[in-house]
Amino acid sequence: MSESQGWKRYTIKENAYLRGRIGWQGLRADEFCLEGPYLVTGTDFDRGRVNWTNCYHVSEARFCEAVPIQLREGDLLVTKDGTIGKIAHVQDCPDQAVLNSGVFLLRCADGSFQHRFLYHVLTSHHFDEFLRQNLAGSTINHLYQYVFENFAFFAPDNAHQERICRILDLIDTQIEMTDALIAKQERVRAGLMQDLFMRGVDEHGQLRPPHEEAPHLYHQTELGLLPKGWEAPKLESLLAPIPTPMRSGPFGSALLKHELATSGIPFLGIDNIHVEHFKSNFIRFVTPVKFAELSRYRVLPDDVVITIMGTVGRCCVIPDGFGEMLSSKHLWTMTFDQSKVLPELVCWQLNHAPWVLSWFRARSQGGIMDAIQSSTLKELRLPLPLMTEQPRILKIYREATYHLQMMRDEVSKLALQKSGLMQDLLTGKVSVASLLERAAA
Repeated sequence: MSESQGWKRYTIKENAYLRGRIGWQGLRADEFCLEGPYLVTGTDFDRGRVNWTNCYHVSEARFCEAVPIQLREGDLLVTKDGTIGKIAHVQDCPDQAVLNSGVFLLRCADGSFQHRFLYHVLTSHHFDEFLRQNLAGSTINHLYQYVFENFAFFAPDNAHQERICRILDLIDTQIEMTDALIAKQERVRAGLMQDLFMRGVDEHGQLRPPHEEAPHLYHQTELGLLPKGWEAPKLESLLAPIPTPMRSGPFGSALLKHELATSGIPFLGIDNIHVEHFKSNFIRFVTPVKFAELSRYRVLPDDVVITIMGTVGRCCVIPDGFGEMLSSKHLWTMTFDQSKVLPELVCWQLNHAPWVLSWFRARSQGGIMDAIQSSTLKELRLPLPLMTEQPRILKIYREATYHLQMMRDEVSKLALQKSGLMQDLLTGKVSVASLLERAAA
């Protein structure tokens, strides 16, 4: 892009007001308040905005001494510590709000660009690349002001910026609306699944009436009232009758770092296991010879795998079609006896069921679980429907999950579409007028 095309080059240093926290020596515990001026941190960023209901509050005195970082409507916020480069556009700003030390305040100083336009620039690949180039190899996870000041971008006149923002905002609105529908559907599904595991379904696929209406259909178990014929066994009793049906490893010298290969048998880690979703983005491998040595840790189709270190508690079922794979010490891999229980029903409970989450919390230290011990899983009790009911429950679960996945796919398509448009619009490669005509059609 060149200035001869009507786009001008701007830098944060020359054209913007950029401030971090000034003058504060840190907040004492007694300076946080139940109400008063809002204190915004990076953890309060939610989909490019500030979630005001999540913010802490500070004293009036603290707010008044931080004039350079008091917020206004339209300001841009950029995290400089922790997860660097998270962006928020200040909207519905309270009368009094101020930043904490981990966030930059950014606003136009000379009227040369619109804040919404720069917001889109900062959420584009262009800013990601700037951060990558300037922070690569840094041992300190921090974005310094003198570094950020050098960020440069091109922008057209304000009227042209407005038209570009209209297009990108339209896609953002579609994404937000779909995300809201997903959140609603997830709540509906969660309630439905809890009912299914507490009440079950009859031969017609209908939920049984609750205990209050039909007490004769229920009996007392270790997990409370469940339909007659159901049990509440320990997870260990549901494992398949094979050697090491529950496994984690290899540990120590069994597999050294230099023995990992660039191709071969995939070696699974935390990055492959997500909530109800298996990601086949394999980046670690072992040779067939090494796999044969460690075959006791192989992963089979329909295995239930849960993360036990790092991001603890994400669980999915391994799909068919990926061939041989090897588990790691960051995972528990479980093979279940499918004459007793269907793996997907175990997986949903490990991810979402309140009786499972409360069990994990009870077995954690200080309320925070930094690892899942084998005994925690083995002794966990699960509602066990009759085998004649489990396929009916699974059918309902899959139907609800399919609708959710369709909406998630739509969000992914919109995000991809936005990414392509940003590349075109923010570099002037595509005419805005033609895109607006299509958007209005």
